[in-house]
Amino acid sequence: MFRELSRMNHRPKPFEYYTTPLLWNDPYVSQQMLCCHLDETTDLASRNKQFIHKSCEWILDHFAISSSSKICDFGCGPGLYTSFFAKHGARVTGIDLSESSIHFAHAQAKRQKLSIRYLLQNYLEYTPTEKFDLITMIFCDFSTLSPQQRKTLLHCFYNSLENDGALLLDLYSSRYFDTVSEKRAYEYVAGNGFWSKDAYYAFTNTFKYEKEKIILEKHTIVEESKTKEIFNWLQCFTLPAIEQELHACGLRIQEVYSDVAGSPYHAEANEMALVIKKAE
Repeated sequence: MFRELSRMNHRPKPFEYYTTPLLWNDPYVSQQMLCCHLDETTDLASRNKQFIHKSCEWILDHFAISSSSKICDFGCGPGLYTSFFAKHGARVTGIDLSESSIHFAHAQAKRQKLSIRYLLQNYLEYTPTEKFDLITMIFCDFSTLSPQQRKTLLHCFYNSLENDGALLLDLYSSRYFDTVSEKRAYEYVAGNGFWSKDAYYAFTNTFKYEKEKIILEKHTIVEESKTKEIFNWLQCFTLPAIEQELHACGLRIQEVYSDVAGSPYHAEANEMALVIKKAE
């Protein structure tokens, strides 16, 4: 028992474990995640309906989306943004590794008679076959990736963008890092909880890595017959830090906002939204 508890409370090295595919493709948990995506009142797997509408309207106007626009949404989920873009005539591609989300997005596109190409795959393994006028990666997905994963993705973005194309992504700021505290939490769920339909014990550790500005939410789920661990990493950035990563991959920041709805940037914001171009 002591060894098990020690394992639950062990602080791993930054980005030592990558469990994102498990989170999004577990048959039960992926359905729970889809429900969170579709809950219009919360900011869990997706932002709330009001913000998404405001964000889409800003993107539509700011990037002059038209019938000639080619857009790719990395981490598209159930198609909340891709559907909006397609309704306004854009040629849209969505990439996501969640079978539940892509299945839902396909069904919605068919029901609404929208022509959207959806790719079921991990976007870290995506090989560009065409170029886009706009690439989006929304809800701080970029912050969940390790330095090497981010480098891989930024090279992919570079190769996927038209020469005058734009990349829009948001990420957690160093200000957000300061708002989070290390903590431990425990709960018992008798059944039909978020992590399993069966009874389970959930142990959650929030770790902070001061030097690297990383937050880790480590979930240990103990069921009668098995135990699983989920590692949710959140890299927080300063503007100079993200500028350096982009520059190394041939990209530059053109504009900075506090969110993907175009709110003016301020240093106290928990997030940054960046409009990025190829470096000249």
